[in-house]
Amino acid sequence: MPIDRYGVLKGIVVDCRIETTDTPHYQIRLRTPDGDYRAAVNVRSSLSPPDLLFFLDDDFRHPVTAGLDGLPDGFTPLPSSAGGLALDFIRAGLFDPRRMRVVPTTAPGPDNDLGEFLDHYVRRLIDADGGRAYVFGQRWGPERDTADKIFGFRPGNGVHDVHMNQGNSGRFTSDNGVWQDGALVLRVPESDRWVAFFLAFQSQAWHTDDSTGHPIVEPAKPTRDISVRIVAALVNPVGGAPERETVTLLNASPASVRLDGWALVDRFAHRQPLTGTIAPGAALNVVVALPVQLGNKGGTITLLDSGGLKVDGVAYTAEQAGREGWTIIFK
Repeated sequence: MPIDRYGVLKGIVVDCRIETTDTPHYQIRLRTPDGDYRAAVNVRSSLSPPDLLFFLDDDFRHPVTAGLDGLPDGFTPLPSSAGGLALDFIRAGLFDPRRMRVVPTTAPGPDNDLGEFLDHYVRRLIDADGGRAYVFGQRWGPERDTADKIFGFRPGNGVHDVHMNQGNSGRFTSDNGVWQDGALVLRVPESDRWVAFFLAFQSQAWHTDDSTGHPIVEPAKPTRDISVRIVAALVNPVGGAPERETVTLLNASPASVRLDGWALVDRFAHRQPLTGTIAPGAALNVVVALPVQLGNKGGTITLLDSGGLKVDGVAYTAEQAGREGWTIIFK
């Protein structure tokens, strides 16, 4: 079954430390009107290989940030479904998994291991005016008769599983689910931008069942060799509804690619079947058809192959969609 009590914690960072005992975590103390919380961020796996896959986006732009801004401080439960604030590393277009890299838990020297990468940004938020941390994961507590084991506050209270929560095998299979992934997102006031940290275990699979989150392909780091990419989209054409929205696909491979059985998927998991063939090096403008819609308030676009496996995915914000008639280019 999926993890229990999934949601997002929003709060002011008041302390942080790298904890190396037990299973190593990067520990963050957050203050909210209803008390303190601890965010326990894994920096090492109990499975082999132990080092985590990591991606840092220091200029995170995604429609989810508009909803985060309006949340109250504290823990907000989230339904594990498409179209809301819940995260899914595979389906939500949060980042390109091909950009993740294996990072050591600790290493000699400065700024070269996972704990130090987290520390570099989190410490900037300690008592920063207007700064907030958003921690996606599973809540525990409040533990009325127990002090927090790291920071000592009472009652013990916090969020863990701040990592990908699908594609597990073996003893962690029961944690699998879709739209319940964990992440650390920071609102950095000094630069007025968002910074996001995404973590996954090397043992997790990157193609999972749409209903259970169980692996449907063996675990492997996503390859950089992708034949068809989403390179552009016209989400806000000139004129009134119904608009002629388009998605541009590019065949980067040296062979023709048949699209029969492929599909486009929008932010709300609506699917549009595709047909036809893209020649080597050619681009194809796909006219978007219902039920798929590219909303002007931000959205995601996912490309699936005939086996239902994700080929590519992108996201765009309301700001990007606001310029009528302009095509959004995805890098």
